[in-house]
Amino acid sequence: MTIEWQYTAGEDFGLLSLAGYLGPEGAHRFTGAIDWVMARGTGPVVVDMTGLRGWSLAGQLAVTEAARRLTEHGRGLELAAIPADGSLVPDGDCPPIAVHSDLAAALAAHGARDQGDVGRQE
Repeated sequence: MTIEWQYTAGEDFGLLSLAGYLGPEGAHRFTGAIDWVMARGTGPVVVDMTGLRGWSLAGQLAVTEAARRLTEHGRGLELAAIPADGSLVPDGDCPPIAVHSDLAAALAAHGARDQGDVGRQE
């Protein structure tokens, strides 16, 4: 089992929505999604994990690596609704990752009322 993803470009940030399981196979797909997102849009990337059924250590490592890569390009990574079966514990050299309790809180932090306020889907 792997993940499915969808990207929505906002004015000041991007929203990457995930569904499925972020395990070893999903980690590769997630890395590809981050590559795709980095080639488009600007500002921080909010990863909506509402649709994830869980994540493994490989998935968590892919997330921390994505934070590093985005930071190198002047962008941040934020997480919304991390899976209940684990918490993200980045190592000491990982840039800060904002964690929002749910998608609504993440959108509110960027001045959007709901997902319809984010922008166009790609």
